Amino acid sequence: MRSHPGQYPKLWATGLTNNPVTGANGFYTFRLPFLRKIDDDCSFGCMRSSAEAGYHAMSSLTPPSQPSLPWRIGSSVTIGAVGAFCRTFLYGLSDPEVVGLDRFLKVLEERRDVGARTRGLLTVSNHLSVMDDPLMWGVLPYNILFNPSLQRWSLGSYDICFKNKALSTFFALGQTLPTHRTAHSEHGGLFQPTITQAIRLLSSQPFLTPEQALSSQRPKPSVSPKSPDVVDPFSSNSLVYPITYSTNGTDVFPAPSAYESRKHSWVHIFPEGRIHQHPALAMRYFKWGVSRMILESEPLPDIIPIFIDGTQNVMHESRTFPRFIPRTGKKIKVVFGDSVDGEKVFGDLRRRWRALVEMQREALKKKGQDTTMEMGVLTEGLKYNPEAVALRLEATQRMRNEVVKLRNSLGYDEEDPKNGLVETWIEEGKSGAREGHMKDDSWTKDT
Repeated sequence: MRSHPGQYPKLWATGLTNNPVTGANGFYTFRLPFLRKIDDDCSFGCMRSSAEAGYHAMSSLTPPSQPSLPWRIGSSVTIGAVGAFCRTFLYGLSDPEVVGLDRFLKVLEERRDVGARTRGLLTVSNHLSVMDDPLMWGVLPYNILFNPSLQRWSLGSYDICFKNKALSTFFALGQTLPTHRTAHSEHGGLFQPTITQAIRLLSSQPFLTPEQALSSQRPKPSVSPKSPDVVDPFSSNSLVYPITYSTNGTDVFPAPSAYESRKHSWVHIFPEGRIHQHPALAMRYFKWGVSRMILESEPLPDIIPIFIDGTQNVMHESRTFPRFIPRTGKKIKVVFGDSVDGEKVFGDLRRRWRALVEMQREALKKKGQDTTMEMGVLTEGLKYNPEAVALRLEATQRMRNEVVKLRNSLGYDEEDPKNGLVETWIEEGKSGAREGHMKDDSWTKDT
């Protein structure tokens, strides 16, 4: 089955297509001579390295390779300065213990050449305090701290980290993605645009939605200092390759996955979704966002579990005045685990996901509907199909088990298996509270 001009009228009308073809998986791609070959066996059934919308020899339509030089300098200074402060705090004012660092640094060094990367890196850890990120990365050497391409992308609470333009700029330069929390925003949840960005960062770049790229309805960034909108002022959206995205239909943020230099990036996630300071360091259940990164990223990223201890004493939720000052002299442990055998742990789930995507495509085809799918964007069927839900649940549980195994290897008491179930935490507060001092003597903070 081949595409034809009527399927993408806007692209054909503007002369932006060039020999549209359909891959073996049935999803539309567009040939561009300067881009890598699309993998027809993409397990997500997606536009693999970009939507490869057409190109008619205009340099302005070339996909951007990297952000502007001022933005890159700003990012390097921001991440490096924060990292240097954290390193000073760890090794000058605390008592650090780091396990597995040499092994982890070897992984990062192998990723130094962006062009040679073949897959992304996903790190997953428990969450003990507001200082976890960035403090835990203070164990990294300066030649990595000041190199944004070797640094993690993280997910930050929209209502805390992106309240205004100043905060948004700081966290955007610090490679933090604006993430809505369901308890605080109707735009939160598993399928929000920021999760799409995270999936794409773990995969190959750039990506493009043809119709979306040509839309005149893209939000315009506000210049008000109270607005969270932030853009790279030295770069601009092209007709075909937008470098911004919106989390709610009105705001504007840089879209890191637009750049070729961001392919197969490192993403770190705290799947507990909130601070959890338990006396025995037991973990809460993991939220499902991590499962989407495991099931949908292409190819499956390298996955490394991390376990931290001691940061809860640096910024304990029971601390008194002055609450905003980190406590010094505390023992802090950061443990990097071995890389997870992705095929052994998640391979069967990804094959089932691939089969589900193919079933969904066939169903759309029979209805005469558009079968185009892109990385990180799901149809309603793939969002809520019982099999899709079951796959996310199982992938999340398996990921949590990997962090639990690392925790147990360090000599901590075996945790109650029920801790991994969402049902265990439905009624956790002493008075139904979402945060504070809980019945099990733990402290939580919704951040």
